[in-house]
Amino acid sequence: MTNIQGKKVSIVRYLILIILTLQISSCTGQVKEKSANDPIEIVTDKKPLIFRNSITTFPQIHTNLNGMVREFVRSMYQDTKGNYWFGTNGNGIIRYSGQTLEKIIIEGISIGMRVMSIVEDKAGHIWFGTSEGLIKYDGKHFTSFSKKEGLPGEDPEIWGLTMDKNGLIWVGANGGVCHFDGKKFTPFLLPETKVEDSKPRLSDKLVFKCMEDRNGTMWFATDGNGIFKYKNGKFTHLTSKNGLTDDNAGFFEDKKGNIWIGTLFGGTSKFDGTTFTNFTKDGIIKGEETGGFLEDRKGNIWFSAENVGVYKYDGTNFTLYTTENGLTSNLVLSIYEDNKGQLWFGTWQGMCIFDGEKFVNANHKEPWTN
Repeated sequence: MTNIQGKKVSIVRYLILIILTLQISSCTGQVKEKSANDPIEIVTDKKPLIFRNSITTFPQIHTNLNGMVREFVRSMYQDTKGNYWFGTNGNGIIRYSGQTLEKIIIEGISIGMRVMSIVEDKAGHIWFGTSEGLIKYDGKHFTSFSKKEGLPGEDPEIWGLTMDKNGLIWVGANGGVCHFDGKKFTPFLLPETKVEDSKPRLSDKLVFKCMEDRNGTMWFATDGNGIFKYKNGKFTHLTSKNGLTDDNAGFFEDKKGNIWIGTLFGGTSKFDGTTFTNFTKDGIIKGEETGGFLEDRKGNIWFSAENVGVYKYDGTNFTLYTTENGLTSNLVLSIYEDNKGQLWFGTWQGMCIFDGEKFVNANHKEPWTN
């Protein structure tokens, strides 16, 4: 695919996100609960709604979780009990409990929900950042939180979630940042400082990623306004003026304390706390739009480069994997390592697994995904 074609795909992708963001949900109101043991089939006054074998937006080369994923899986997590959770782009939450692969239906929540992030707290509760607000699963019930409970914004969309060392849940939303102590949501205001000619894609208050690094510094990725760092009451604003290659940037901390930064138009960099190394700008790797960072149990750093493929960095060299190596698609939206050490890749054309030697259709390794 040429760079021009790649840019067209990127533009279409973000137009889709913008359209979905602007959709008005018909569901409002109070905290809702649904037992995890209740049937997942929704029965209307006419006939049951069918989720399997749905029409996909893109041709599916590898499994799309038994037809339940129309577009792609954008977040994955395996909890401490071994359950697999898949957050989709427009098809809600899908879970594999070890026995059943099922779509989770939550009363009052749109079945077209997007799921941007999944984390687990110290008590074993699973939290989902979604286009329908924040959702918590306590092992028996799903509870949803929105503006009424204290989330920022009129119709809160939750993009970034992280747990800090003190047990606070930090929430990055289209209306800003807050944190939750188990009882209430407390707003956390970022500075009003703006980059020159800021052009947010979705919201000038959107924070799509939060992180606490090993030194206790909080990091916040904004929509076109660079990155904010916070510690001991002091903010630092990282932008294209002082180290970033692009002001649309996300981040990831590896086990050595390096901060990897992926951007929308500036590729990949590494920040060691003092110096930025710009791998894309220096011509070492390709791809302007990068993200989905993960460090596997062997210490390799993986990330995607849109329309290019997936890179693995072993500490010395970068290795590029593409469809020629068995990757489902060179458009990868999510990467996750499960308890077996298998690397999952959620792409625009299905899900594949890298077993340490090769990429295969996920259903070859995990037949329940078929």
